[in-house]
Amino acid sequence: MQRSRRALSVGCVLGVLTLLAATLAACSSSHANAAQDTKKPNIVFVLTDDLAMNLISHMPHVQALQKSGMTMANYNVVDSLCCPSRSAIFTGEYPHDDGVFTNGGSDGGYAAYNKNGDPQKAFALSLQKHGYTTGFMGKYLNGYDPTDKQPAGWNEWDVAGNGYPEFNYTLNENGKQYKFGHDPKDYLVDVMSHKGGDFIHDNASKGKPFMLELATFAPHAPYTPAPRFAGKASNVPYPKTPAYDTTPTNPPKWLTGRTPLTTQQQAQLKASYDKRIEADMAVDQMIGHLEDELKASGAAKNTYIVFSSDNGYHMGEYKLLAGKQTAFDTDIHVPMIASGPGIPAGRTSTQLVSNIDVAPTFETLTGSAVGSTVDGVSMANIWHGQRPADWQQANLIEHHGPNDQPGDPDRQNAQHADPPTYEAVRTAGALYVKYADGSQEYYDTTKDPYELHNIASGGVPPALPKALAALQSCHGATACQAAAQLSG
Repeated sequence: MQRSRRALSVGCVLGVLTLLAATLAACSSSHANAAQDTKKPNIVFVLTDDLAMNLISHMPHVQALQKSGMTMANYNVVDSLCCPSRSAIFTGEYPHDDGVFTNGGSDGGYAAYNKNGDPQKAFALSLQKHGYTTGFMGKYLNGYDPTDKQPAGWNEWDVAGNGYPEFNYTLNENGKQYKFGHDPKDYLVDVMSHKGGDFIHDNASKGKPFMLELATFAPHAPYTPAPRFAGKASNVPYPKTPAYDTTPTNPPKWLTGRTPLTTQQQAQLKASYDKRIEADMAVDQMIGHLEDELKASGAAKNTYIVFSSDNGYHMGEYKLLAGKQTAFDTDIHVPMIASGPGIPAGRTSTQLVSNIDVAPTFETLTGSAVGSTVDGVSMANIWHGQRPADWQQANLIEHHGPNDQPGDPDRQNAQHADPPTYEAVRTAGALYVKYADGSQEYYDTTKDPYELHNIASGGVPPALPKALAALQSCHGATACQAAAQLSG
């Protein structure tokens, strides 16, 4: 009987200890889950070069992102040209504030970006100060050379100079230069994919929050596909819109007198479109690889994946050969797709946003300090399903031209589109353009979505030139958001 009591006593003690251990384990698990819930989110940002809206249908991983996240249907760039657009993304500022209007010369490129102190305003610095490990891979700014100094704000730096051919380039890897050849393994998008995957794995395994931007040269001309995808997009018809091989009524001076596209020109446009699809296949595959690395490292649920382009691209629209730089929808309207923590799946937002809103969005999502000089506002609330009141109703587009400088990879002649200096505003239902010579374009995009009828001669709604004048001179988010409201 005594032994039984002793056994019972021991059993009770063991039971209590077991219950205590289970309770402690549950508490520990709960604490771990709470810690995970409050962990700083990661960001993976894929920025393509010259990718137009008509290429998304050929990118299954990007389409999957749309299904799992938010598509910003009215996302525009502040200039349909590489360097001004990328500078706006880094700084959150319009060209009239960051000083970068073109790809080179006194008002553009890497030199102008540095001259105006823009590296110190880039979002990477704010994230880095907030404890983030930051990485940048691929294309930086026009005029950057791999021998140039690595800019502040980036922990990992794997950047090329002339990477447009995708082969035979030099990569600056954290201050050291490495030459790559023409073997299939040297294809730049694939190199970025491998390095990006390693960056995710290394930082996730250390439990460190990270921000990684992969800025591809693809699908920019010469539209070089990875060898494995060469020829895979032959016989894909070009998605011609009503704007193809026609010009608007009452066109601006630089568009007048256009002759129809020749059979040879149309064939070349079609061949270029095929190659652009093939070049994007590697980009799409890279996104899939990055997603796999995020899942394998356990970081997928806590990571925002963002996809976009620095500008759009016209190919035959308005009788123009392949190019950009115009204020038409083909050139300024680009993808902005985001998937990640708290973003509802399969949603589309019609709120008007632009690439000056990227920097404050990344800073807000990560809890970093939003730059005091930004002109844009955070998209974070919209991404998470909200519809903020008093949201901006106009985006500013600023362009300096003609912009036909020797050596510029975006050099265009009049056949491709090399418009003179203009300022423009895009609203939910209109495009208004004012050129330096005083001429104007006004398209009612609700009735005329392909911008084929310039009705400026019949009168422009006063709210549009008023908003344009206010936006041209605004400085800082508060002033620029006030200027972006339509009135009068």
